[in-house]
Amino acid sequence: MLGEKTVIWMKIKGHTHEPFTLGRFMRDRVVIKWGGGLITEKSSLCTPDLEILEQLADTVADCHKNGIDVILVHGAGSYGHLRAKHWRLNEGLLPNAQFEDDEKCESQLQAVHAVRQEMLELNAHVCNALEKRNITPIVHPPHLWVRNTGPHFSGELHDFHEQKQGHVHVTFGDVVDVDGEQQFGILSGDDLVVRLSIELANVKRLIFAIKGVDGLLRVPPEQAKEEDLIEIWSPEIKFEGVHYSNVDVTGGIGLKAARGSLVASHDIDVIMVNGEKTERVLSAMLGNPVRGTRVRNKQ
Repeated sequence: MLGEKTVIWMKIKGHTHEPFTLGRFMRDRVVIKWGGGLITEKSSLCTPDLEILEQLADTVADCHKNGIDVILVHGAGSYGHLRAKHWRLNEGLLPNAQFEDDEKCESQLQAVHAVRQEMLELNAHVCNALEKRNITPIVHPPHLWVRNTGPHFSGELHDFHEQKQGHVHVTFGDVVDVDGEQQFGILSGDDLVVRLSIELANVKRLIFAIKGVDGLLRVPPEQAKEEDLIEIWSPEIKFEGVHYSNVDVTGGIGLKAARGSLVASHDIDVIMVNGEKTERVLSAMLGNPVRGTRVRNKQ
């Protein structure tokens, strides 16, 4: 049984992270990823979907009312992917590459700064929707505390451990500094959720709120019927998904599945749901049965 204060050591990939204190009556937590395509108009540069942001903020408020704390990660959508794609920021510094200037940038380094600023602008819309529900967002821009990319990025989670009631830790996909000649790269929100889910105390569920589909599908989305939803998925099962490679600089729904499976291997529930059906998002956050895809590590 846990004492009033219990020190827990967390390990991932063989590296010991610093201890933190788990309060005696710490509430359960859920990590949720709002997809960038869900909260923005992905084909139109820097255009938020304010209506869906309002609806998603309601689910966070309702989750708090039900005694569950929320850690929120959001994607970039039209606030990061389009410019990052043009300047190939996911590939790092390319000194010999030829680029056409855009309306803001004349170099990759200028584009790094521009994308970071755009992500802060999108995050401000996210925070505004939360604040309207009397929720206090605590924002952690990755370019200020992260180095390197992928699910085992460098950066301590000290500031995420403590969570006051009514507060939400918020972070997002971003351009971060990278060791070596590459200098910078894209840290996906789908990578952020891995360490947040595994290393933070009392995280019971990871939810991916995605746009336009109910979860992973056996056939392409435009052909799918209700029975084509894969209700329980593990890496041995093939699925069809849309990856907008013309604008997306991360891995699309395939990356979500892979990272979700990694989290599920730590006995954390992982569910993908249609983010446009916000009643499903809330049900998933609360741990209730919901139409979607439950992700597992193995069959």
